Amino acid sequence: MAARASRTPSLRLCRVFCPPPWPAAHSTKQGLSHPIKGTTVPFVHRRFQSGHGTPGGTGGGNDYQLGPSQEVQPQPNTQSWGESGQHEEDFRSHNKQRHDWRQTAYRMLESAATTGASLAILGLAGFGYHKYYKNVVLQKINNAFEPGDPVLELAAAGRGSTSVVPGGTEKEWIVRPEQDKIDKVVAGETNGHYYLLLGEKGCGKTSMILDAMQKVDGLGIAMMECHADLEIFRIRLGKALDFEFHEDYIGSLFSIRGPRDTTALLDIERAFNKLEKVALKRKRRTGQPLVLIFNSMHLLRDDEDGLDLIELLQQRAEAWAATGLCTVLFCSDDYIVYEKLKHYASRMELITVQDLPKDMAISALRRYRAKHHANQDTEGDLERIYQLVGGRLSYLSRVAQASNMEAKANEIIENEERWLLTNCGLLGEGQDDDVNEYSKFASAAMVLCRALVAMEDKVEGGTYNEDRGWKLPQVPLHIAREIMTRADFIHRYDVCPI
Repeated sequence: MAARASRTPSLRLCRVFCPPPWPAAHSTKQGLSHPIKGTTVPFVHRRFQSGHGTPGGTGGGNDYQLGPSQEVQPQPNTQSWGESGQHEEDFRSHNKQRHDWRQTAYRMLESAATTGASLAILGLAGFGYHKYYKNVVLQKINNAFEPGDPVLELAAAGRGSTSVVPGGTEKEWIVRPEQDKIDKVVAGETNGHYYLLLGEKGCGKTSMILDAMQKVDGLGIAMMECHADLEIFRIRLGKALDFEFHEDYIGSLFSIRGPRDTTALLDIERAFNKLEKVALKRKRRTGQPLVLIFNSMHLLRDDEDGLDLIELLQQRAEAWAATGLCTVLFCSDDYIVYEKLKHYASRMELITVQDLPKDMAISALRRYRAKHHANQDTEGDLERIYQLVGGRLSYLSRVAQASNMEAKANEIIENEERWLLTNCGLLGEGQDDDVNEYSKFASAAMVLCRALVAMEDKVEGGTYNEDRGWKLPQVPLHIAREIMTRADFIHRYDVCPI
């Protein structure tokens, strides 16, 4: 018995999925009390995964058999899943759903983080470009007031071999009495005022401004030519200040309305805002104001747009003169500009430019002829030329460059006479009724001419004197209007010019 028991193979424990569904008492068969202890009969314990608790019930899973065999033998999968299998399936489905939810949430967070990082980088890049662009704009405007100016380069190119040299006077063939005053204004030595340079066409206003700019090599100075069209005025102002009006700003591609969806007057205001920032920095650094020159102010139209532009320029000139940031110099050929500025002028100073006196005109003719012509003219020839054309600088320049000065002077006189008759000539008694307005304009001009000729006899010392030269009769503006009995025609005469 003992030998038989010693030959009994050892039992092996199989993988169990769940406790047996029947009580422990059912683990023994009838008549076998303890099958493991002291039994001599091989015992097979078969576990059923069944929901009914009987060996004949149906079950499922990987069931194994325990017995005297030396190895565990798998049984055929002939049983169906029960409640515990359904529980495992539900558990797996729940784990899968939880895993899917976590994966979805992770992907959402990853996408949100990527989008947020992209937007942050884009925002930082845009902000950095915006700040960089603003600094570049101010730097470009500041460079426009550095030594050297496009206007001086054009003037040097027009004079041929004459170069723009700071402080050079070799190029000058005449020095006006007003030159010293203009030199101080252009050099920034005067504060608290802005200026209107007023004089007849061809009296040398622009030449004096260019000479003053050359003496300081254009340091702290910007000059522009005015125009009647506000868009052209805007472009010329941008050229003088080196300001693009945000037309090269890349950020405008991402905006609904671009910076240029506006009027020219607003663009001019923006340019002055930028100029004011640059003037503040230069004022702290150098202590001198900037100088801004507007030449040919008479070209601005006498309409709503022109008046708005003049008002804007004058407001800026008044404010900058009060703070000492910028000195504005207006230059005009027509008197009407003075009337427009006079309404709101509190810090404006007027600089008038007259024709040259006799001694200066003859001296200028002598120097220019000696430099550019080999022949030497006598004093009598020079004085005769002065008697014909007077001291108007544009006439003297044209006559001095001609080989035959007297013929050129007579040609100038003839052209001026034709110009007067073309614009103000009387049509006679047989004129048509449709020209009544022109007849009033022409008759008023001839009435004024006759009054001026009648005043020649009242001029002290005569209209021409060998010592002082010409002294033409002149009347104040209000007296001229009384003579013509019209107040509106005088501006048209001034614009012609007559």
